[in-house]
Amino acid sequence: MATQNPFENEDVKHLQLFVYLIPVVGFFPALWTLYRDRGTRQQKNLSRLTITLALGWLVGYILLGMGANAADSFALPLLITSSLLTSGYFLVNIYLMVRVWQRKPLRLPIVSKLGDRLP
Repeated sequence: MATQNPFENEDVKHLQLFVYLIPVVGFFPALWTLYRDRGTRQQKNLSRLTITLALGWLVGYILLGMGANAADSFALPLLITSSLLTSGYFLVNIYLMVRVWQRKPLRLPIVSKLGDRLP
């Protein structure tokens, strides 16, 4: 009798897609999926998208924070922009979670093209 992998269930694979989309935390399982080169095509595509979104947010957040510390007169606008960037990152992840729940394609116009360039 062959042993069956408990992660072969479609519901579990669907749940893994939700884990990838948890803001900030989902970056690590997505990176692990790409590093091990395992998973379905949909999991790999979503992993690339998640990594691209997270790295884009992180770079923008760090640069805006550094700019706010360096410029006294522009500190408030840069901090407001940083908070809008963070809110946008969280809202995009929630939007993608809704798309996963509806079982619709997970593509974003610019970010998906950038993510497709990842190995």
